[in-house]
Amino acid sequence: MKTLRLILGDQLNHQHSWYHNDDNDTLYFIAEMRQETDYVKHHIQKVVAFFEAMEQFAQWLRDRGKKVVYYKLDGKNNTQKPGTNIAALIQERGIEKFEYQLPDEYRLDQQLKQLADDLSIEVEAFDTEHFLTTRDELAAFFEDKESLLMESFYRHMRRKHDILMDGDKPAGGKWNFDASNRKRWTGKPEIPHEKGFRKDVRGTVARIEKAGVQTFGNIDAEHFNWPVTREDGLKALRYFCTNLLQHFGDYQDAMDPEQVYLFHSRLSFAMNSKLLHPREVIDAVVEHWQAHGDRISINEVEGFVRQILGWREYMRGVYWREMPGYARCNRLRNQNDLPDFYWTADTKMNCLHHAIKNSLDHAYAHHIQRLMITGNFALLAGVHPDQVDQWYLGIYIDAIEWVEITNTRGMSQYADGGLVATKPYISSGSYINKMSNYCKGCHYQVKEKTGEDACPFNSLYWHFLAEKREQLAGNHRMAMMFSLLDKFSKDELAALQSRAKAILRSPQDY
Repeated sequence: MKTLRLILGDQLNHQHSWYHNDDNDTLYFIAEMRQETDYVKHHIQKVVAFFEAMEQFAQWLRDRGKKVVYYKLDGKNNTQKPGTNIAALIQERGIEKFEYQLPDEYRLDQQLKQLADDLSIEVEAFDTEHFLTTRDELAAFFEDKESLLMESFYRHMRRKHDILMDGDKPAGGKWNFDASNRKRWTGKPEIPHEKGFRKDVRGTVARIEKAGVQTFGNIDAEHFNWPVTREDGLKALRYFCTNLLQHFGDYQDAMDPEQVYLFHSRLSFAMNSKLLHPREVIDAVVEHWQAHGDRISINEVEGFVRQILGWREYMRGVYWREMPGYARCNRLRNQNDLPDFYWTADTKMNCLHHAIKNSLDHAYAHHIQRLMITGNFALLAGVHPDQVDQWYLGIYIDAIEWVEITNTRGMSQYADGGLVATKPYISSGSYINKMSNYCKGCHYQVKEKTGEDACPFNSLYWHFLAEKREQLAGNHRMAMMFSLLDKFSKDELAALQSRAKAILRSPQDY
């Protein structure tokens, strides 16, 4: 039987059983497609990273004697859509069976299900063999529970996979060391120089530009610095364990205008494209900690494991439990436009300028920059979650909808009404000042609430609470903030709201 196997751009799993279970009549198909470059406007580094990784993976298959058809973006046979590409290959090659791995995006899942129904040959779908949960495992776990509390799911995962456990107890005596992971970085300890990969991708950039693909952001095409092969992903993992892990937990929430990555691993693209398996990443980190426990404390390790074993699997489970309706959630009824400076970094607010510029320059920002800087402002400014989704999905190299939309629309924008987050993640300038060096040298004064020099986050924060009070009144975690709101005099609150409304009328001026 002649079999055609489709490999999507985020299914580059070298360890998949497919590659140990085929024969000379198996043909693998990988394609760069305008459908994928155009469904949202992407950062140039994101498109380049996927194309480079796909090409490298195709060559890895060929090196092992596999038959591969690879369509480049400008290929004459490339129809730019999976359905028509596959149908043509089936007819040309006399294919008798079509196989694919289950996509991780709802739109592609629906598209391939429809294609399977339309084809007249046998079709079989396979698991990607990547995640530590099935699509519906989270839904089953929370079936008889009142809320989707991530912490309870995380503990379930720790027990199930026997990770950071001492028998039936958590290693170190606590499940969660988050309270120990909130230190501000002030220049010490020093961050080891990260050499990176420095790959020349000028050919791929030229191909993308020639095709007329609309992208944004910046790229050093002669020294591209993201791991796009499994070998490079493993190098990045080893580098993290050896040089960064010992301080990761302490400073995982810290922010600094002069530092792009701080102590973060930069493994998310390699994981989300499936070059690295989450279990091998977790095991490498835990084993390194066990071998060097004299200089690495458990809070450094637990904070990292929680992001992968907890949040990553949790967000995927929420995605498949709630889609497609989740993509329409807007419980706070926000309607404003995303300010233009999200595309340029041209703002006098130092925190937003640096977080956005870092994103434009490197297709990267860590979770607190995304949550408490760019996401915080977007929520305080009442931006429609559709526009926030599109920006996050496009700008970050690791952004694939299953992980982006649940973090953005749920955790960051509270658009799901509290399904994911137990309260809106908002703050005034004081939190930003506590966790970063952004406020030093800013055009605005972080301690001022009103007046032309006042930090815009301050008035926007109190204005948000006043405007959304009715929708958030039942949230007990907001009670203290509403009690503080009530302590403002009528004139003080009016001044705060006047300042906030001026900012909202023309955010680009700030």
